[in-house]
Amino acid sequence: MTEVRVLSASGQIGSGFLESSFARGISLEPHVIACDGGSTDAGPSHLGSGKPHFSREGTKRDLRLMLLGRNKLDVPLIVGSCGFGGGDDGLDWMRDIALEIAREEGLKFRLALVRSEQDKGYLKRRLREGRIKPLKPAPPISDEVIDRSTHIVGMMGQEPLAAAVEQGAQVILAGRASDTSLFSTVPVMKGADAGAAWHAAKILECGTACVVQRKRPDSIMAWIRDDHFDIEPMDMEVRCTPQSVASHTLYENADPFLITEPNGTIDTLEAHYEALNDRAVRVSGSQFRPANRVTIKLEGAELAGYQALIIGGVREPFILRQLDSWLEGMQEKFFARVQEMFGGRLGRDDYDIHVRVYGRDGVMGKLEPLAHQIGHEVGLVFTITTADEAITDSIAKTFAHFAVHYPIPEWRGLITGIAYPMAPTHVNRGPVYRFSLNHVVEPDDPLEMFRTEFLEV
Repeated sequence: MTEVRVLSASGQIGSGFLESSFARGISLEPHVIACDGGSTDAGPSHLGSGKPHFSREGTKRDLRLMLLGRNKLDVPLIVGSCGFGGGDDGLDWMRDIALEIAREEGLKFRLALVRSEQDKGYLKRRLREGRIKPLKPAPPISDEVIDRSTHIVGMMGQEPLAAAVEQGAQVILAGRASDTSLFSTVPVMKGADAGAAWHAAKILECGTACVVQRKRPDSIMAWIRDDHFDIEPMDMEVRCTPQSVASHTLYENADPFLITEPNGTIDTLEAHYEALNDRAVRVSGSQFRPANRVTIKLEGAELAGYQALIIGGVREPFILRQLDSWLEGMQEKFFARVQEMFGGRLGRDDYDIHVRVYGRDGVMGKLEPLAHQIGHEVGLVFTITTADEAITDSIAKTFAHFAVHYPIPEWRGLITGIAYPMAPTHVNRGPVYRFSLNHVVEPDDPLEMFRTEFLEV
């Protein structure tokens, strides 16, 4: 019977894991070590700016342990979506950390850098050919959208990773990649059942997110065989149950049983979950249905403007009773002040002031079922966004003062209606981004959108 052992170091590199858990995983001699490095979960800023999400210190700590563990076993180490957004900047950032660790530890390995940032000319050609299709929800796409996107990545599947392993890569640092591909590539290459390999990868991708009463990000191992896989956390104090593993299968999926990947679909409709003991679970019956053609998901981000943030609180009951009209009136009257400041050069569409009301509906907005149950105080978070950083700063400074003394009908004199917890009252956030692409490309070949470089470290 085929058996491929896969060690997931953590749900995301930089988020940490117990050294003791990882050491136990290494002692069980996995055939591959893998870890995800990024996501769109935190919004478009990391892709748009090219800046990482986790700290360099935390990432280096995690990668050091992974590289040392890989060196001990001489097995592949795969890290995907490097730098969080998966663009070239993030991949280069992770590469530099790996090279620094190698120098400090005296490590030698063949390093593959698999780049996922896309050539804009290539995308425009595919768009003209009708081979870029929208996903729901997707913004409109055009040559102009492609041009103004600061970074566009394609989400690679197994094929570029497998090609790197076949060419002798011992450490693979990849750009944007399907989370599951990081964990399924080596098992499929070694002949494990595709359904079991892909479903196991789905559970492994988030580390110990599938355990009961999760304490922290940590390591987890899967044993993938011909018709099933077993899954067990490496920390002896936590456990998996059939329910916890089945529940994680549903995580982040529009369909609870069908999970779309670049080259096919994971089908868990007939999956069976059973407890092996009080900590481990066996899953059987999963299938992988190959697609007729590979599709590569595009993620793009563009500059939305420059933003400032103002945080305040309101406790005055007269204001709370008319909060919406007070905030609406404040914005309406402030437009006249903007006209004065900029001599009429700034229209209503040239700046945006958005407010979230915490203590009422700040989290869920229009979906909040208890929005009518306002308490004795609310928190206000104003965001001011324009296309020019200096104008954003100027409007934020003026609006903070304008808002704090904005009157109510019951009192004709000066009021102070907002309590600001900090001074200065606004914080300049700098550039902010929005997603510009959520589409798929139909390439001729699953490797054509990705570039691989090899380094002898």
